[in-house]
Amino acid sequence: MMNTAITRQELERRRSQLRDLQSFLADQEQEFALLRGRIQVFVDRYTDLLGPLYMELDALESQLHCATSYLAEALRRNGVAARSPKPPRATELPRLPQLPGGAPLPPEPKGGLVELGPPTLKTLYRRAAMRLHPDLAPSERERRQREQQMMIVNEAYAAGDRRRLESLLLAAGEEPLKVHGGNADAVRDWLSRSEQAVQGRLRVVQAHLALLKAHAMHQMWQAIAAAEAQQLDPLAVMASRLRAQIAERRQELYIGQRLQPDSGLAQAFLHRRVERMGASSSAH
Repeated sequence: MMNTAITRQELERRRSQLRDLQSFLADQEQEFALLRGRIQVFVDRYTDLLGPLYMELDALESQLHCATSYLAEALRRNGVAARSPKPPRATELPRLPQLPGGAPLPPEPKGGLVELGPPTLKTLYRRAAMRLHPDLAPSERERRQREQQMMIVNEAYAAGDRRRLESLLLAAGEEPLKVHGGNADAVRDWLSRSEQAVQGRLRVVQAHLALLKAHAMHQMWQAIAAAEAQQLDPLAVMASRLRAQIAERRQELYIGQRLQPDSGLAQAFLHRRVERMGASSSAH
């Protein structure tokens, strides 16, 4: 059996590397949380100011779509090849990416001497022979018992039966650590799984951090912050433009609801709406 022992020096080195990796991960998670919090403050401000205007504009677009769809159907009934405009899409309020929760690391194995690897089958056989050899018996009765035990030892060794040799040694009073070895394999496995878990979590966090930095709200926040530093008010300009669009849609809706399909203005009105919205796939 290959010796898989791990020295305390190597164990401490890898533990130190794992702690450094965890520290870097914590820094990345904190960077994400801080940046997201700052952008969210801007998003809340943006939504409070412009959200109601977008909702009003969306409602007018929906009503206008109904009016122009009825107008297109009426024109087609009158024999006019009228196309229907595409339905408007509701404005989506900005949403920032959320960082998923991370799983805890596996518990570190305890007990045993990590320097002591599992003994080979041959080593177990030699230890059993030293403990159970008939020549070492203090009495004739015990000698006969040892002869029987050595027969079992020889059979187990010939069959490669490690568990049986281990049981014989433990029954003879051998220390468990010398029979099973230390917890080197468990420690190695714990280190590998912990390192993989932290590295996997780090990839997730860095991907979400990159996504957050590329988010439209992050870019808008930076641009508006730079403009406001120059005593400008971009959000007020955006709100003014939305109010202007709302006024235009109200006027369009007023006209669209009153046009008659036999009017020459009806086709022109519908044509302008189709051009702006695009024709639907079900248009005739």
